[in-house]
Amino acid sequence: MAEGDKPLLIKRYASRRLYNTETSDYVTLDDIAKFIRAGREVQIIDLKSGDDLTRQYLLQIIAEHESKGESVLPITVLNDLVRSYTSNAQSVVPQFLAASFEMLRDSQSKMLEKFGTMPNPMVGVPGFEAMQRQQEAFLKSMMGGWTAGATGPAPGDAATEDDKDAELRKIKQQLADLQSKLSNL
Repeated sequence: MAEGDKPLLIKRYASRRLYNTETSDYVTLDDIAKFIRAGREVQIIDLKSGDDLTRQYLLQIIAEHESKGESVLPITVLNDLVRSYTSNAQSVVPQFLAASFEMLRDSQSKMLEKFGTMPNPMVGVPGFEAMQRQQEAFLKSMMGGWTAGATGPAPGDAATEDDKDAELRKIKQQLADLQSKLSNL
């Protein structure tokens, strides 16, 4: 297992303080939640007994979020979880939940991939096409005599074709940045 794949080891002292073994400092439950949100796996071990307390602390983090009104779990799901501890479903629930969250992670990553290839979301906004035409006219006027069929600089012109291409790319990037800013407005 590679060093980056190892879980972050947190030791709980008898005083119940949590110690990050990588950074040699004390951490809080909020810090642990931030590590997890950043994609890091954690393992919390009781220093004296060696017991793995990870599950207990993760449940405590969830309970604190739920009590603050940051509800993710509907009451019906919580009821079903409680019921699963006293029924035959106890053996199926962990696998079901793990598979469900795996599907959720896959769906989110696929959605992010597709978002990068989606057409401009501004297309449906009223007036977008007129704004796009104005931008194209602006680009044409900025490009002056540059044409797609130009084979080289005009006589006496000091700029090379590479300079013009670089300038055109720069203008296109500025236009894309402006479109992005407009879409955020």
